[in-house]
Amino acid sequence: MSEKTDDLWNAPFRGATPISAAITIPGSKSATNRALILAALASTPSLLRKPLHSRDSALMIAGLKAIGCGITQEPNGDLKVIPSKFYGPASVDVGNAGTVMRFLPPVAALATGLIHFDGDARSYERPVGPVISALEALGVTIEHGNRFALPLTINASGSITGGVLEIDASASSQFISALLMIGPATKEGITIKDIGNSLPSMPHIEMTIEMLRVFGATVEVSISDLGKHQWRVLPGELKGQELTIEADLSNAAPFMAAAMISGGEVLISNWPKKTSQPGDQLRSIFAKMGAKIEFVGDDLKISGTGVINGIDIDLHDVGELTPSIAAVAALAKSPSSLRGIGHLRLHETDRLAALATELNALGGDVDEEESALH
Repeated sequence: MSEKTDDLWNAPFRGATPISAAITIPGSKSATNRALILAALASTPSLLRKPLHSRDSALMIAGLKAIGCGITQEPNGDLKVIPSKFYGPASVDVGNAGTVMRFLPPVAALATGLIHFDGDARSYERPVGPVISALEALGVTIEHGNRFALPLTINASGSITGGVLEIDASASSQFISALLMIGPATKEGITIKDIGNSLPSMPHIEMTIEMLRVFGATVEVSISDLGKHQWRVLPGELKGQELTIEADLSNAAPFMAAAMISGGEVLISNWPKKTSQPGDQLRSIFAKMGAKIEFVGDDLKISGTGVINGIDIDLHDVGELTPSIAAVAALAKSPSSLRGIGHLRLHETDRLAALATELNALGGDVDEEESALH
């Protein structure tokens, strides 16, 4: 540890007093990076209010600026996005950010020139193959050494015709979102047919569709005779927006858990009454696990009841909530099973292995399956 500790954050200490806090959650990373992409593709400037400032959003901003988009930060943290023609040569660092490594290559394919993508060592292992294959099917030239992974270089010709794509998004719904967002900028639009065995994180696809519509896109959603999802994005001009980014509800999970575990209550400001964010399901999940949850005006209040129940739940659509739910479940009075979360092994780390290892190291009792924790 550094000899200087004055700048370290002091974790709250409850002692014998129940917790009582009012907090404001920062902006959604998922919404921030989608808004940045669509604002860059629009025909007029946008103002993004209350965006999340994080490594992932910084990488997205840097990547868009590298290919020609104008982005400036206001003194209050708001982002002004000035669309411009995309061009190379350029180099983009994706870090280990899933949204950057999957959302930016389709945008770069609309540029003119060579755009090189590289990132952290872990990014080479994370799946981007379905996005690469889809872009190649649309006629985009990509050099990836037949690895269908990072690093890669796009030789962009300035336009994409569009067409019908069949995508296996079992590993990540971001494959779908990445291609939907460039649909309006193609000459003929894009139709995507889901052909995977499963489709995780549907709320994130719904978020993409909602935001596309906010920017003026026409998106048609249907279910095939085989029960598979299909999406059609028509070609058309996106219009810049003045958009306030919703709070990242998934980031409320540790604070909600604190009230459940420590007793007392936490008030979270400006919780939306209607949203596509996966984090909104924390209200029902933690209520089933014993919390008292209620709206107080526009805010959400979470109160501990002294009881934490175990839960058997499929988190396939809301896998990002797994770490906090697992932590609470480790302190429950009965066993829990968290299912349908095998895709979390492909994130910035193998989240299932990490959760099992660390909770067991703290004295927990976690059994790990390929797509579940018990």
